[in-house]
Amino acid sequence: MLKLVSVAQSYGRKTVLNDISFQLTPGQIGCLLGPSGCGKTTALRLIAGFEKLDRGEIRIHGETVARAGWSLAPEKRQVGLVFQDYALFPHLSVATNVAFGLSGLDNDARTLRVRQMLKLVGLSREAGAWPHQLSGGQQQRVALARALAPKPRLLLLDEPFSNLDVDLREKLSLEVRDILKHEGITALLVTHDQHEAFAMADAIGVMNAGVIQQWGPPYTLYHQPANRFVADFIGQGTLLPGTVLNHRQVEIELGVLDGVVDGDCGEDGGCSHCELGCQVDVLIRPDDIIHDDASPLLAEVERKAFRGADFLYTLRLPTGGRVLAQVDSHHNHALGEHIGIRLGVDHVVAFRK
Repeated sequence: MLKLVSVAQSYGRKTVLNDISFQLTPGQIGCLLGPSGCGKTTALRLIAGFEKLDRGEIRIHGETVARAGWSLAPEKRQVGLVFQDYALFPHLSVATNVAFGLSGLDNDARTLRVRQMLKLVGLSREAGAWPHQLSGGQQQRVALARALAPKPRLLLLDEPFSNLDVDLREKLSLEVRDILKHEGITALLVTHDQHEAFAMADAIGVMNAGVIQQWGPPYTLYHQPANRFVADFIGQGTLLPGTVLNHRQVEIELGVLDGVVDGDCGEDGGCSHCELGCQVDVLIRPDDIIHDDASPLLAEVERKAFRGADFLYTLRLPTGGRVLAQVDSHHNHALGEHIGIRLGVDHVVAFRK
């Protein structure tokens, strides 16, 4: 449904996008995730047709809509847009906002489609309300209904939940995903918030400095990051020094990790060809450290953050290294206390020094 092939974009001497390629299949929800200035919004604007690309090609539903020197007009691309600031017309009712893009239908068909869309987003009772009478979450639902009403081939969402509080943001992310899946809409989300990305997307492209560092499902990005940037940007974790014993074993202070080694020190990265004793940094996630009172391995509680169902402990190891541990909230340990821990690593991720 959407395919970008070696797309590049520069402003003067500044390269904003550098040879990015990815594709979405029909009904798939994708996401470009990354820090401010990484190029994700520029990619969205190129897909929408708001800017002309320097190199590469963009295809929607098999049709080329942009290439170097030529661009199909935005209104001819059948692309729906949901903006960060909702962009609702304050002088129009909710129903009239949703009907705005349906000028090609007769009155009865337009009225029916508006009713269908408001029912879909759970706002049937607010049809006659004004935008300023709605909450932020309701306004975002209206913006979504308006974007979906013309039955676009592709929906683009530009930081759609950034103006909402954290709890509502995640709740609405899940609701919007359900709506898109119900309608079979292919969509691309742009955000800097990984919780939004994880809640909504089937596939995520982590971007930095105009390059997609890794493209894949959220689970893969978290457990098998391709490089240090992805490992640092996705989730939480710490790096501990380790020694490669072979391409299936790495030894760290806490013990020997068994399993296929991922990261840039995996087989594709060349560590299967390294000499015995190759020095690496090993990624340890908070869920890799298991609290165990019976374990002889002790670590000191240096910091703790209560998060309701669990604590996030920062633990100091005997050699001075630190790890994070996600521990059930019933285990309320004091700062300075030594607690037993053991490893529970399913994915071994190592990076060359």
